Amino acid sequence: MHRYLIHDDAALAVIDAVAATRPHALVFVHCGVLSVGVRAKLGLGSPFDMRNSNPTDLHAVALRFPQVRFVIPHFGAGYLREALMVADLCPNIYLDTSSSNRWMQFEGLDLRAVFRRTLDVLGPRRLVFGTDSSFFPRGWHSAIFEAQTKALYELGLKAEEAALIFGENLKHLAGV
Repeated sequence: MHRYLIHDDAALAVIDAVAATRPHALVFVHCGVLSVGVRAKLGLGSPFDMRNSNPTDLHAVALRFPQVRFVIPHFGAGYLREALMVADLCPNIYLDTSSSNRWMQFEGLDLRAVFRRTLDVLGPRRLVFGTDSSFFPRGWHSAIFEAQTKALYELGLKAEEAALIFGENLKHLAGV
């Protein structure tokens, strides 16, 4: 968990192998604040190295592998600005909206503001919901889905655009 940089040789070798074996592969790159709920429930700390968690580190990698689609979960988890910048520069980078997005407390943002910024920069076709939104034994967490659908409704997002975020984009990326 953030024990390496995404542009380290070892990470690049993995991405290279994935790209060679599966055209239009998906690679998830977790950035920002990491908090693993099951660790907290067990009373364990989260000793993750934040120095290796900036989405801008993905820039050169995404350019090197234009056929690979990269997904950054949780809007960059505290690095929204950076995630938007790198995604704006690299059309093969997508943002995932999942999780409680507790990182918003550090930015003074609410979910509507996050969605507004993200939609202004990327539009609805580069957002996916639910790729990283659960842990054992919690299962499906409907409150996260409901909060996100409410925020998008309040922003006036059209039903077909919301459908892209809540399933169609991910199905397209996964080749389903």
